[in-house]
Amino acid sequence: MQGLHLTADLYDCRGADGLLTDAAALAQLCRRHTIDVGLTLVDEKWYPFPPYNGQPGGVTGMLLLAESHLAVHTWPERRAVTLDVYVCNFTTDNSAKAEALLREIVAAFEPGRSEIHRLQRGGEQRPPAEMILESLNDAGDAVYGYTSQERVLARRSPYQTIELMRTPRFGLTLRIDGHFMTSEREEFFYHECLVHPAAVAHGAPRHVLIIGGGDGGAAEEVLKHRSVERVVMAELDAAVVEVAKTHLHAVHRGVFDDPRLQVRIGDGLAYVAETSDRFDLILLDLTDPETPAGSLYTEAFFRSLARIMNPGAAIVLHTGTPVFEPEQVRDIVAQLRRVFAQVHPFGLYIPLYGAYWGFAIASQSLQPRALDAVTLEQRVAALPDLRYYNAEVHHALFALPNYYRELVQPTVCATPPLCAEAALT
Repeated sequence: MQGLHLTADLYDCRGADGLLTDAAALAQLCRRHTIDVGLTLVDEKWYPFPPYNGQPGGVTGMLLLAESHLAVHTWPERRAVTLDVYVCNFTTDNSAKAEALLREIVAAFEPGRSEIHRLQRGGEQRPPAEMILESLNDAGDAVYGYTSQERVLARRSPYQTIELMRTPRFGLTLRIDGHFMTSEREEFFYHECLVHPAAVAHGAPRHVLIIGGGDGGAAEEVLKHRSVERVVMAELDAAVVEVAKTHLHAVHRGVFDDPRLQVRIGDGLAYVAETSDRFDLILLDLTDPETPAGSLYTEAFFRSLARIMNPGAAIVLHTGTPVFEPEQVRDIVAQLRRVFAQVHPFGLYIPLYGAYWGFAIASQSLQPRALDAVTLEQRVAALPDLRYYNAEVHHALFALPNYYRELVQPTVCATPPLCAEAALT
């Protein structure tokens, strides 16, 4: 039963017309390539369809193989073909022979366009891999994905669908509403750069607010800073925290047991509106703007955050990918600039997100690129267990490619104090 199943859909076939309508010619082609690749022909059956409405009929046929089968169906009126090759790999791996047979037959039809799919069947020795795809933009014209060996968990909370996938590349991977969020093996790309550039620039944050961040990864990075006395995590969905505590220790590393962390389950927007606390660092560790978290990426919310920030405080958030979501990135940065005098976009490639990703640090006074080299080295050296961030990376994060720099370049400011950063971004 264990084997490889190949299918191909061919369009705008420019090969010999006879192959679409001549059963004998098509049968000869298939027999020849089957024998040439080393597969074993047992029997065959071919059927030419009669003409219909003045159009020639197509051909359907099958070769029965000792290893399994080859099936072909043609549609001459559409210049289209479907192919189906299946080989058993129980005693011998025939995959290379199947691939070669499909390749030769496809080439004979010279398709203008083709769609080829590969399915590993059976698999008593190991579960078949599932390909998980995600769009990089709203248009859906750019996608990426990874294989998953197992769906460890799938549940619907009152707010969203939460999934845990076991992937060969990243280990346990968290998805929310069909979007990759974090994973065991590469979470440090995102969490270290969300936290440390602003925290190091500040120098001594004592009180930190994380809105979202239910996986615990951002809190774990924050508490590497010895100055931090209190972290408030305002997470909407208790189910995310529960899943993280149970399954994602490699992401949070036990941070939920740290007495300095206070988890507040509820709407982050409401928490900000109601709290009398003030913070030195605010991290927006949220799902993307096109999700229900969209109201937290707005000028109105940024103004509410400004109210609860201590002097010298900063907020940090991701803005999306400037490659695939340039208008979103431009809009978020523009809204930040209408509230804060200092807005510093930065970026890095995040493997799980499949793209170069944009972030921003916003403050009324903090300038993360103004640190001298000695101070920067001293502050970074005090942080344990860093896998991505270091003193050289700090400045490199803010070295924007030209297309990104042009995208977030400040426009003429209506309020002169907000233009002070123009020379720095």
